[in-house]
Amino acid sequence: MIRLYLFAEGPTEQSFATEVLRPHLAGFNVILQSAILIAHARKKGRVHRGGGRHYLPMKNDILRFLAQEKSPEVRFTTMIDLYAIHADFPGMAEASQVSHIPYQRVELLEKAFAKDIGDSRFIPYLQLYEYEARLFSDPEKWALFYEGNRSKISALKAIADTVNSPELIDDGLHTAPSKRIIKLFPDYEGAKSVLGPLIAEEIGLTTIRDKCHHFNAWLSRLEQLDSITEPIAG
Repeated sequence: MIRLYLFAEGPTEQSFATEVLRPHLAGFNVILQSAILIAHARKKGRVHRGGGRHYLPMKNDILRFLAQEKSPEVRFTTMIDLYAIHADFPGMAEASQVSHIPYQRVELLEKAFAKDIGDSRFIPYLQLYEYEARLFSDPEKWALFYEGNRSKISALKAIADTVNSPELIDDGLHTAPSKRIIKLFPDYEGAKSVLGPLIAEEIGLTTIRDKCHHFNAWLSRLEQLDSITEPIAG
């Protein structure tokens, strides 16, 4: 049995991990121990968490947990947005050369992230481009939470229909997935840590995985952790 720690960018990812991923992974003998808000700063000896952007505080946070948990049955992963990722993130120079190929770009960054952390128990995952992309996997499910908003739900569907995968909805300042949702449903901004996981749960992991290929690859790897023997760094 594998114990898994997950570093989440914000409360929405934290809730999704706890409410949706934890029961799913339990069926694969992978126990999600905790979804931890990733550090974004350390000031006067105090760690400030959530909304990670600068790389060094995130790296140091992960390394602290790796040092505390030496067990070979423990794994660590992340749910950090590719959207607005800071220039100090490892691998940015190489990844910028393929910025027009999102899947290749994110894979290069994850590879650089894993190399920089330097522990085979660490499985990085960067979200293309942010959590809310998954909520475009089946826009019809929004009707369960926003009755009488057919035109707005149709607008979500129209956005989803413009791309081969919701993960490819662009990461513009005003056009990233969450920005598009908030423009149509302004109250989502203040309720996303609750609504985001609820809508994802209604859509279902099967549909999300079918539409979001990078997410599916990461979750598939987590499902296999209990059956894979990996060398432990250090």
